[in-house]
Amino acid sequence: MDNDYIDVRGMRIKVARSFGARLAGLLGRRALAPDEALLLAPCSNMHTFFMRFAIDVVFLDSDGLILAIHRGVKPWRVRAMRRAHACLELAGGGALRAGLTVGQRLARLANHRLDVVR
Repeated sequence: MDNDYIDVRGMRIKVARSFGARLAGLLGRRALAPDEALLLAPCSNMHTFFMRFAIDVVFLDSDGLILAIHRGVKPWRVRAMRRAHACLELAGGGALRAGLTVGQRLARLANHRLDVVR
């Protein structure tokens, strides 16, 4: 299944693995629920062109280590992280609500699959 859901740290994460799913991303959405997120893998850059709301952007390496968190990224912006393997997009304020911090390990991302680290 290309877009399946998993639960991590109280977030319901939709995983976008195919090129088409990653390309579509959050386009066309009016909002994200406070506990909802989209994981794009592989992904080392993202944009908010044509989006209607601000999001938090979390870049992860292939071991699930949080490399950077960009909070409240408004529409028509670009963010990139050279060493990133994946990008987690959350509703604005979602990274703070989930208690995410740089240097924290969220999950393993082997083969573009999110394996929760317990």
